[in-house]
Amino acid sequence: MRNTQVAQNLRRMTHRRQVRTTPHNHRNQRSISILTHSQNPKPNIDTKPSPFSKRTQGDAPVGWSNPTAPQPTLFPTSLYNYDTVSLLNGARPMQTTIADPAQTTAYKRRWFTLVVLSTSLLIIGLDNTILNVAIPTLQREFNASATSLQWMVDSYILVFAGLLLTMGALGDRFGRKRALQVGLVIFGLSSLFATYADSSAQLIAARALMGIGGALIMPSTLSIITNVFPREERGKAIGIWAAVAGLGIGIGPVTGGLLLENFWWGSVFFINIPIVLIALIAGLVLVPESRDPNPVSLDIPGAILSIAAVTTLVYFIIEAPTHGWTNLSIISGLAGGAILVAIFIVWELRTDHPMLNLAFFKNLRFSAGAGAISIGFFALFGMIFGMTQYLQFVQGFTPLEAGLRMIPIAFGMAIGAGLSHRLVGRLGTNRVVAAGLFGLTALFVSISFWQTDTSYWVIGTTFFLLAFSMGNVMAPSTDAVMGAVPEANAGIASAMNDVTRQVAGAFGVAVIGSVINTVFNSRMQDVVASLPPEAAHAASDSVGAAARVASMLPAEIAAPLVASAKTGFTDALGVAVLVSAAIAIIGSILVLRFMPARHLEPTADIETPNQANPHHQ
Repeated sequence: MRNTQVAQNLRRMTHRRQVRTTPHNHRNQRSISILTHSQNPKPNIDTKPSPFSKRTQGDAPVGWSNPTAPQPTLFPTSLYNYDTVSLLNGARPMQTTIADPAQTTAYKRRWFTLVVLSTSLLIIGLDNTILNVAIPTLQREFNASATSLQWMVDSYILVFAGLLLTMGALGDRFGRKRALQVGLVIFGLSSLFATYADSSAQLIAARALMGIGGALIMPSTLSIITNVFPREERGKAIGIWAAVAGLGIGIGPVTGGLLLENFWWGSVFFINIPIVLIALIAGLVLVPESRDPNPVSLDIPGAILSIAAVTTLVYFIIEAPTHGWTNLSIISGLAGGAILVAIFIVWELRTDHPMLNLAFFKNLRFSAGAGAISIGFFALFGMIFGMTQYLQFVQGFTPLEAGLRMIPIAFGMAIGAGLSHRLVGRLGTNRVVAAGLFGLTALFVSISFWQTDTSYWVIGTTFFLLAFSMGNVMAPSTDAVMGAVPEANAGIASAMNDVTRQVAGAFGVAVIGSVINTVFNSRMQDVVASLPPEAAHAASDSVGAAARVASMLPAEIAAPLVASAKTGFTDALGVAVLVSAAIAIIGSILVLRFMPARHLEPTADIETPNQANPHHQ
């Protein structure tokens, strides 16, 4: 009788705490859990830590359904409400939800958030390629040396690549929206500085500042997507993100050509400012804040080592084609960069709070995805480097005409990346990525058969298919990398994804450029033998230099020189793309063999730094 009365009292107490039960897979409601326990529940029933137990540093706040989870997401998860009497009788907990209005709003706005993030990303893609068509104009405007022109391009790449990991980690710690907003402000102000620069040195400095802004923007966009979109929608969102990135790269030369034909040279930088303002204002309203809820101490030595290692490698990769890969300074610099990478790895393995948790690489989706992105961007950037010269110096198009003829790259990338999530749903990530790399291989082989007068219909179709294949490599691989890490570490994972792009892209330009220069030089030796030594050296250096030398020679000498230079460059391009084809087919085989076809939960095999070191704050 006494037990019955106690049970009835407990039921009445518990009834007051009940909340409406909702389906587990309800997508339109952000939820948190409420845990209600009796004072003495059976210890073998609830395997989760009690929210009323003593917390240690690094534990989740009281009330979260999974205290070990890195942070709540902006979409529903299963929750538990513990009925005291049911627990006493050995029943399992019920799943219940309570709507969090602010987070529900953020979830409903997720596609508008994606528009803002894509707009922010667009300026990064534009800036990577828009300057290429402005180089001749800048040379005339500033009377710039070849070294100054090179650093107008490379100062941005060097700073951008060197700071990506550090900026991604700072975004995780202090807020990804905040990092995005600060990055947009820096990028906009430095674009204004570049617009009105009156010397080569000022423009190089402005480009370096733009690299700082870009390093804050790019990892923030991808990490915010990871936190806003649920797993089942993330592939589509990342596909759109990748499509916009490709679109920016593809329309950069066209935009630059149009601006230079109608405005002054500063317009190629001023175009960034209205885009920045739109993204900045819209982001204040539409982009939710997210961060690592249990941040560890800043890994300052790791940040310094990562900046030094990546900057050193990128610098000497950029310089290698100019000085030669066998030059002692290049060999020493690359060796020094490799040593810094090794020191960084050793430090990250030993420190209690690593900036980059190297355990992520144990997940094959992460490591294979990063490898596929590296191979794809090595091939893409190397191809663009060679094709811009082929279109202008061999086919005879102006910079604007060449830019317009590269538009199929933008459309191919956008369509391929946009459709890739559907293919992944049917075939699996590994097959889609491997097929994309195989497509790159086949198309590179076909380019090796091009002639100096190859029809643009062949060229344009090849550009579209190359970009379509690349879209099916980039988007699924990026999704694999981001899905392989806990959401609390999305910023550093996004930065790692971006670093692989930049380093691989720079390496692709350097390697493909070196192959083209070497083969071209060998093809031109017999042709320039009758020229004066200085003219012969210049004409055998590049197809552009050969054209300049020919313009100063009599017609009967100039015509054979130009024809030989065009043929020599086309042959050199054919050899270079075969190098890319060999790398792409190796990547295709490795991806098919090692990359898991489906998403793996990151907590299954990977321990996050926060979980491994909960007491380091």
